[in-house]
Amino acid sequence: MSASEAKQYWTALEGLPKPTLKELFADGARLARYSTTLDLPGGPVIFDWSKTHLSPEVDALLGAVAAAMDLEGRRDALISGEKINNTEGRAAEHTAERGIGKDTSVEEAAALHARMQMLVDAIHEGALGEVKSLIHIGIGGSALGPALAIDALTRDGAKVAVHVVSNIDGCALEAAMKACDPATTLIAVASKTFTTTETMTNAHSALEWLREGGESDPYGRVIALTASPEKAVEWGVDETRVLPFSETVGGRYSLWSSIGFPVAMALGWQGFAEFLDGAAAIDRHFIDVDLAENVIVRAAFADLYYAQVRGCQTRAVFAYDERLKLLPDYLQQLEMESNGKRVLADGTPLMRASAPVTWGGVGTDAQHAVFQLLHQGTHLIPVDFLAVKTQGHDLDPAHHEILLSNCFAQGAALMAGKASDDGARAYPGDRPSATILCEDLNPATLGALIAFHEHRTFVSAAMLGINPFDQFGVELGKAIAKQIEAGGGEGFDPSTEALLAAAGIGG
Repeated sequence: MSASEAKQYWTALEGLPKPTLKELFADGARLARYSTTLDLPGGPVIFDWSKTHLSPEVDALLGAVAAAMDLEGRRDALISGEKINNTEGRAAEHTAERGIGKDTSVEEAAALHARMQMLVDAIHEGALGEVKSLIHIGIGGSALGPALAIDALTRDGAKVAVHVVSNIDGCALEAAMKACDPATTLIAVASKTFTTTETMTNAHSALEWLREGGESDPYGRVIALTASPEKAVEWGVDETRVLPFSETVGGRYSLWSSIGFPVAMALGWQGFAEFLDGAAAIDRHFIDVDLAENVIVRAAFADLYYAQVRGCQTRAVFAYDERLKLLPDYLQQLEMESNGKRVLADGTPLMRASAPVTWGGVGTDAQHAVFQLLHQGTHLIPVDFLAVKTQGHDLDPAHHEILLSNCFAQGAALMAGKASDDGARAYPGDRPSATILCEDLNPATLGALIAFHEHRTFVSAAMLGINPFDQFGVELGKAIAKQIEAGGGEGFDPSTEALLAAAGIGG
């Protein structure tokens, strides 16, 4: 990797002319060049990046950056299980959970999946008695992924009702417990280290709830999902109900491992297997398709262009499908925890912008909340629209037609704008957007969407020269919180001291 060599291409990129989207569409081949349909296991998906400011000239210079930063080599190192997470001295092997990667890692993942399948099938067949509900306790990647998948894929019902709890605020756990009967509820405790404060505190309270509900062996109702199985056993979970995953699977990339247990419980194993298959199809596209034609690389190129050349500090994601309303939350962690860094992988300062702020919402709600700024504000904000051709309900198809019409109209309006002598009614236009249109929303399609964004995030990291697989930035605040909980922490700033005193904490 050579960040110094890449610098000349970044400089050249900044010096390119900046034609408008309307001018770019004068090229009759533009749509064919920047809109690609992939035939995936869950159905075809259109990836349309034509309404961005990518061009052959921009592509060529970003391709030069990719070559200078050895994107292909970094991709191959990721897939082959090399220790690309250099700050923590380990590989990042989430693709092995999908059957793509180093042979021994793929075999290990398959064996652990088989173990999980046996337990899921046994529970569904009544081995642990009647099970109607599962309270899944985790935080960060141990909760955001399961919550997204379950909300998206179980609107028509689930084999087991899953309640995902992440917040240490007792209101969250209390709400889940009120919806469940201790006699027919299992508890899943998801923690890579099995020491996460929020998760273990919630787990202790869940055990107490089971005891108070008449369960004589509350630990017998717990399933542990962890990369530290010995700690789960030490905590009290029987080893037959511990589902391990590899230390090389990072938290925000762990949905494909035993962290996906609640998804399998809700969907059944066949649904979870389809989820993995959809992701694996995207893995193969990332590996096999030339960078110039690769939809993942194209998306990352646009992300980098707007952040690095146009100075865009945020990127918005709007799902025009109620079932995908949690996708922006999921992507916030994936992108901002991965690429929100200020140093290169070698520890030297990052001299460029890092990841933009990822935010978003669900259409059409967001149109009546934030789209004023997108259309007429002073910020240039690239937008991703996600939509599904097949409706997810049994109501009048007019609902879905209006939804999709609004989605496509917003992208058209952002690009075209509208002139007016009245400045308050003028739309500048030339505002970029990309659209992902899925034929249907099913486990395979959702798996593909998530894997697409994982690799998109990785490509941006590789081209900036950062490590997307550590997250030391989340640790300082947690360490100070533990210090306060232990009765220490003197010497804070006056504001913090006053707040602690007002809350009656620490003193």
